[in-house]
Amino acid sequence: MAEFYVRHEYWFAAGQLILAMLGMGATLSPKDFRDVFLEPLAITAGTVIQIVVVPVSAFIFLKLLGIQDGLAVGIALIVAIPGGTTSNVFTFFARGNTALSISVTAITTLACMITTPLILSLMISQYLPADFVMPKAQIIKDIGLTLLLPLLAGMIFLHFYPRMAPSLAKWSIRGSLVGILIIVVGSASAGRLNMSVFGYDNMLMVSLFIVFLCFVGFMSAKLMKLSRPDSTAIEFEVLTRNINLGVLINATIFPAAVTATAQMGNTVLFTLLLYGAFQLIISAVLIYIYRRVTPA
Repeated sequence: MAEFYVRHEYWFAAGQLILAMLGMGATLSPKDFRDVFLEPLAITAGTVIQIVVVPVSAFIFLKLLGIQDGLAVGIALIVAIPGGTTSNVFTFFARGNTALSISVTAITTLACMITTPLILSLMISQYLPADFVMPKAQIIKDIGLTLLLPLLAGMIFLHFYPRMAPSLAKWSIRGSLVGILIIVVGSASAGRLNMSVFGYDNMLMVSLFIVFLCFVGFMSAKLMKLSRPDSTAIEFEVLTRNINLGVLINATIFPAAVTATAQMGNTVLFTLLLYGAFQLIISAVLIYIYRRVTPA
């Protein structure tokens, strides 16, 4: 099984991402974007924070703590990808501005075809071998075919079959979760998720980084003087990343079958999955806190 997974890792990653974005698209309609015009300050603030403030803050974090190699690449990849659809769900449960969350997620998802390769090129080149060539064209192609196209297909399905769309969204999301489980099991069986090799110091750094991102999201929203519901939406957009996309890009940049960069790819993958687990835990805590302080 391990050898089979290693040979087909890219397609496992692509499949689970396609299902996740198809499910997200089946919940979106053009009216969800109306807040771009109704709340320009909040939308602009959320987009700028995601695309500019978060990567710059991560760069400072890496430099201040002297983080290097695969862990640095993993953190850079986390901030280069947009927020995921789970941020919309978490915002809803935390009594935040769900419409704002959906709009920011949609805009940054569309923009990531340009911003993700750019951020990666600026942040990780120094950690890669001198002869390494960033597959920018492949990353852009992956984003278009596995992120934007399924998202559009889901929206079209919702438009023509509104009664069936909730079922499509539910089963697509479930399928993507099964895909993530396959990736975790396959990677573990191939020896790619070795905690002792990754190191407890690196685990501490990932936990510090997610706390740092929470602080960045909180302070950015506060400095923008946004309302509590808007601030909640922005904070979850900053905290909750589209780890599915990160796993796919990692499989593109560091294929498991290529031994020259396999170890770095293992570290990046572990960083992504560990962050994904941490973001669920911290989001649950924040939801509990915000539900207590925000009126129903």
